Amino acid sequence: MNRPKVLVLRTAGTNCDQETVYAWELAGAEPERIHVRELIESPSILDRFAILTIPGGFSYGDDISAGKILAMQLIHHLAEPLRRFVDSGRLVLGICNGFQVLVKAGLLPGFAPDGQSSATEPAGQTVTLTNNDSARFEARWVYLRSSARPNAFLPDERILALPVAHGEGKLVAANDEVRRRLHSGGHIALTYCDAQGRPGPYPINPNGSHDDIAGLVDATGRILGLMPHPERHVDPRQHPEWTSRQTDEADGRIIFQTAVKNAR
Repeated sequence: MNRPKVLVLRTAGTNCDQETVYAWELAGAEPERIHVRELIESPSILDRFAILTIPGGFSYGDDISAGKILAMQLIHHLAEPLRRFVDSGRLVLGICNGFQVLVKAGLLPGFAPDGQSSATEPAGQTVTLTNNDSARFEARWVYLRSSARPNAFLPDERILALPVAHGEGKLVAANDEVRRRLHSGGHIALTYCDAQGRPGPYPINPNGSHDDIAGLVDATGRILGLMPHPERHVDPRQHPEWTSRQTDEADGRIIFQTAVKNAR
């Protein structure tokens, strides 16, 4: 059976790359960790892979803002190779800090402020991920509801349990028009909810994200970014209530397995 090759991008401050590699291996892929400097020097490396993953951590210490420096590297050195990568039908996943990178690089939600986008340039930033309303780092398990719109990573209308671990996870749209387009364009992939799928205040929504948004997809459904960590729930025993859940399914692994199936 074909095992899709996955590039797991790393740089200074990345600290979830090994767990992400393990998650892809469990899902049936062949992951490889590659430093961003190596990719900038040889962008053709992307041609070997079916999926690009930007994992969690604190790239460059989040010294300017979370994910900003790595996002600038993608914009200024890899914009055209990344656009070709997506246009060829391949997949991109950003987890936590990786989601922050995709947002600040303009790859998510993927539409420009004026409604236009270029085939070779990022669309420009229309949303951001900023400090949690609690003004503290949030590390807790949350529930998520996936949308009804199909995409390459998520089953339709499922409730998933995953952990979050972030200080800048509040998704904010640039204006009301952007917020409207997130809904009308089907860009909202995941929303925070309770165990029954109902929205609610903190801590159900752990950061105060507008419209309870936990993850976004682009118009193709092939770029996904999410704040929770699916790589931290790839074994049912990783859930704190695993003895009472009575399931052999791990919700995070579902995301990786769905992507592998679609990449094939």
